[in-house]
Formats: sequence, C-alpha cells, structure tokens
Amino acid sequence: MAGIIGKKVGMTSIFSADGKNMPCTIIQAGPCHVTQVKTQEVDGYVATQLAFGERPERKVSSALLGHFKKANVSPKTKLVEFRDFTGLSLGDVVDASLFQEGDFVDVVGVSKGKGFQGVVKRHGFSGVGMQTHGQHNRLRAPGSIGASSFPSRVFKGTRMGGRMGGDRVTVQNIEVVKVLAQEGYLLVRGSVPGPKGSYVLIKK
Repeated sequence: MAGIIGKKVGMTSIFSADGKNMPCTIIQAGPCHVTQVKTQEVDGYVATQLAFGERPERKVSSALLGHFKKANVSPKTKLVEFRDFTGLSLGDVVDASLFQEGDFVDVVGVSKGKGFQGVVKRHGFSGVGMQTHGQHNRLRAPGSIGASSFPSRVFKGTRMGGRMGGDRVTVQNIEVVKVLAQEGYLLVRGSVPGPKGSYVLIKK
C-alpha cells in the first residue's frame, strides 16, 4: 500500500464546486526519503521504509546515523515502513505529488490525550438520574457494575472511568480535495486524529 508520512498543520474550509463550504484538514505531506527497501528474498516480506522530518546529527545514535548515511540522506525524525509499496530505490524522494485530487485515503494518527475521564465523557453514559428521591450526587455516576453473590466479581471489559485518548486511530476513505504539490500540502475533507503538529500516515 503506497503512503507517505505527514504532519498535521491545522484546519480550514474551502468551497466546493457546488458552493458548499467544506471543512478540511491541512497536512504537510513529505518530502519523505526512502531509507530502506525490503524484499521477499532478504527480509521475507516486501516493504519500503520512509523517513520524514529533519533531526540534528548530535541527537542520533551511531547505528541510526550509519543507517541514514547508507541511504545518503540527512538524519530524520520519523521512520515508517509501508508494506507492499514498490517501485522505489534507496534515496528516492516521495512527496505530495503521490496523490491526486479526488483520491480517497486512510489517515492514521494518535488521538489527543484527555487524561482520566468518567463514564459520561468516556462512554457516553447518561448518569443515574435526576436530583430526586435522595439522589443528589449521582448525575454522572456509572451506577451498578455487577451482581452480588454471583458471579462475585466484575466482568473484564466493563465500561468504567479511565484514561481516555492517546490511541492509534485510523480514519478511512477521506477525500483529498486539493493537492498543493509545490508547497507540499494536502487538503483532506473532514478531521484527522491528533493535535496540530502531530505526525500522521496517509495511505492510498
């Protein structure tokens, strides 16, 4: 699957051909350098490793520095493998021109972390009920979480409060509405996971 590493810039909106205002996410797509090409014979599977984002040489380990020098590229921040992405050689550059307007892509990112949240925000619970019949502090409570003597435990997977966000999320079939190849930007319809400045993967 062909793809590219990008960085979420922010959101904007543009007008479609029929005059509708569409919310769009701006993604800086590449440029990415090919740092390794994996083959079936040597590695047991076919993949292309891409690198994105400049990094000071003093912050890179010796082993990784040798890896980048083998591909004849400067040290990078993010390294990602794309399975079955073929036709590229060591040192090649992949940029926003990989995509065309009207393409549908999958965007992978890490969602915003929201810390420890209760069941109303985390799972959409409604709370126990109104402030009547002695219920003065139960509006956002989870309610009962299990029976008594049987099964004498709480089942695994019961929806409760806990850490929310910070998960790897894939949004599928987002339309590419504009490609600014010269500037290296993609505009995709709708929102994508993560805060501004976070890394995302765009897969065709």
